[in-house]
Amino acid sequence: MDHAEEAKRLFMAGYNCSQAVFCAFCDETGLDLDTAARLSSSFGGGMGRLREVCGTVSGALMALGAIQGYADPRDRNAKTAHYHLVQEYARLFREQNGSIICRDLLKGVQVTEGGVPEERTPEFYARRPCLRLAGEAAAILDRLLEDQNKEKNGHP
Repeated sequence: MDHAEEAKRLFMAGYNCSQAVFCAFCDETGLDLDTAARLSSSFGGGMGRLREVCGTVSGALMALGAIQGYADPRDRNAKTAHYHLVQEYARLFREQNGSIICRDLLKGVQVTEGGVPEERTPEFYARRPCLRLAGEAAAILDRLLEDQNKEKNGHP
């Protein structure tokens, strides 16, 4: 599956930025769309429109955890390895987009304040980078996962 295209399709269908990316990976996480959408619903707009960590990053990191996360709280090695993946993901996203913070990514974009989501109009999509970011967030995660699989299988 082309997760980048699926993330963009879901965003255009009305899912928030976090949902669009996380739900694009349902084929990898084993979650159904409804469950994935509910789990990631709080992270749109940089956590409920607070403009903190970009929802596309949050969605991608939720998918990373579901796919390659750790469960044993005593497994420090697994925790360390996973945190390294999270930091690498953030580095790659930041390298490509300048920041992982929603308000920085939306700098210069006129947005309404508060907790009420904006109406999804052609103007909404035209003035925001969110559709592009959803695709890029998913593509970065795919590359990271592919690199991880190569390393596990002994390929450089």
